[in-house]
Amino acid sequence: MSARDLSVLLGVILIIIMLVIPLPGWLLSILILTNISLALIVILVTMNTQEALDFAIFPSLLLLLTLFRLGLNVSTTRSILSEADAGNVVDTFGEFVTGGNPFVGFVIFLILVIIQFIVITKGAERVSEVAARFTLDAMPGKQMSIDADLNAGMITEQQAKDRREKIENEADFYGAMDGASKFVKGDAIAGIVIVLVNIIFGFIIGMTQWGLSASETVNVFLRLTVGDGLVSQIPALLIATATGIIVTRVAAEGNLSHDVTGQLFRYPKLLYVAAGTIFLLGFTPIHFMLTASIATILAVGGFYLDRSHQRQQEYEDEETDQQTEDKEVATPDNVVDLLNMDPIEFEFGYALIPIADANQGGDLLDRVVMIRRQIALELGIVIPVVRIRDNIQLNPNEYQLKIKGNEVAKGELYLNHYLAMSPGMDDETIEGIDTVEPAFGLPAKWISEDMKDEAELSGYTIVDPPSVVSTHITEVIKRYASQLLGREETQQLIDHLKQSYPTLVDEVTPEPLSVGEIQKVLSKLLEEQVSIRNLPIIFETLADYGKMTNDTDLLAEYCRQSLSVQITKMFAAEDYKMKVITLSPQVEKKIAEHIQQTEHGSFISMDPETQQKVIETIHQQASQAFIDNSTPILLCSPAIRRYVKQMIGRYLTDVVVLSYNELEPDLEVESAGVVNI
Repeated sequence: MSARDLSVLLGVILIIIMLVIPLPGWLLSILILTNISLALIVILVTMNTQEALDFAIFPSLLLLLTLFRLGLNVSTTRSILSEADAGNVVDTFGEFVTGGNPFVGFVIFLILVIIQFIVITKGAERVSEVAARFTLDAMPGKQMSIDADLNAGMITEQQAKDRREKIENEADFYGAMDGASKFVKGDAIAGIVIVLVNIIFGFIIGMTQWGLSASETVNVFLRLTVGDGLVSQIPALLIATATGIIVTRVAAEGNLSHDVTGQLFRYPKLLYVAAGTIFLLGFTPIHFMLTASIATILAVGGFYLDRSHQRQQEYEDEETDQQTEDKEVATPDNVVDLLNMDPIEFEFGYALIPIADANQGGDLLDRVVMIRRQIALELGIVIPVVRIRDNIQLNPNEYQLKIKGNEVAKGELYLNHYLAMSPGMDDETIEGIDTVEPAFGLPAKWISEDMKDEAELSGYTIVDPPSVVSTHITEVIKRYASQLLGREETQQLIDHLKQSYPTLVDEVTPEPLSVGEIQKVLSKLLEEQVSIRNLPIIFETLADYGKMTNDTDLLAEYCRQSLSVQITKMFAAEDYKMKVITLSPQVEKKIAEHIQQTEHGSFISMDPETQQKVIETIHQQASQAFIDNSTPILLCSPAIRRYVKQMIGRYLTDVVVLSYNELEPDLEVESAGVVNI
């Protein structure tokens, strides 16, 4: 057994001895001073603990100290009543603290008892009771939280075990404190009883057994009794205060001194208000110099605390910035953020920065806003924000456009030049850098400003660099509009339509068609540049045919037929005529015979040789339209339209495929050729 363990055991045995065996006055003085020292140590420890569990032995220690103090009371009472002597410490307290007046000392003793019993002990007892109940009630929820964190992999098995033990220890501690607070209450009551016993029986013993007069009896026994009461109530008051501190301690960042100073003086400017209030009190009968001195101390303290808080805030801001930078580099969450992808990105070399920099006269941002408005009007979709940024990995005059992270177009710009597109016959006198117009692939030249007027006189179409790039961006976005329309964008369109046509929307979605199916129908329309701005007609068609089929390809065909007026105006000439290429009955029959139906949809399954002949023939017939700079239109029956587009779409992207049902009856159709094999 260690010396530490032995000392605690001897201390407990000493308490028992004090209750039975009389002790000499010098030993009582040593034990009384030891009691005061222990009480001081306990209250200092409670003030420096951050959590109640840091001083978990407190309930047991409280019992031992209370028993020790009561043992001292029994010993001193025995010495006072039997020998009129309880040691030098008791005598000194009775003489010095009371100023030689035992009645004054008795009043001080009563005040200490009232403070301890009514104020501190009563409050600590109530807080202990409430804390114990709340801790026990919160245990199931805390246990479930630990199990949830463990199942989610946020903590390890050992961490879960430690947290469970902490919860159990908290419940045990506050439960023990609820009972231990009764010791403090009982101690206060016992102190009052012991003092009364000492006074009453002291009078009886002094006047009957020792033959003292009343004044001598009061001077001897009341002085010693008050001294004994004071030396016992002072450590009792310290222990009661420590009890109140330990049970009112909440989660904190430091000890009590740190928290009191840190939280009480958290707002230094309020000290100026307090200083002003105290200063104004000096104009009352209170001494002016006294209030002015205290006000000055408060104001100076507020000034230095304010400066200290500012320096601390600057330091914390620097630490926060550094931690943020470290987290951006090191945390897994930031790695996840790297997976985010902009729907549309426009990147350019450093030589093209002036077209995007408003300070240098660049208007690309304004042009992008106009592009979004134009596409909303033409195609009926709201494209996402275009991310514009420079890229030093590109050539100085190079730019590229990305759709969902993939490069879909690129080109070159020369800011001090103009793009001159040929009228068909080149003028050899027009010198420049040969290139291709990026949006439509037409031959062109980058010419200097000096050649601009001459090129215009030669019939060249002159375009400035910002217009070139904005036109290119517009055409690329139109081409990839179907990829930019996802489910979220489709839901936004549906929500917007529902504001005006709630019944129509409710009839279409979520039954019989989901948002995903509607998105597929709209995407198929956009793939062939059919505007979806007229959503009410599209939803009317989906409401009519959605209950019969969920084949999105077929539903898209029905929608195209409902949009016949719109499609006719898209491709008809000004005189409301349309030149078309038609398929011969033999070709249409062959295509119809090779349509295969599967559970995943229908597709055309024609032998490669025949398919190649059909594509080549269509290309031959469409060549004249390409020469005339017009859009070649292939007209076929509604049953095979989508399969014809499916067959030639990869090879003849510029050929428009229409069905008879997609044209208005009053449209004058002229045949520009027949596809035959």
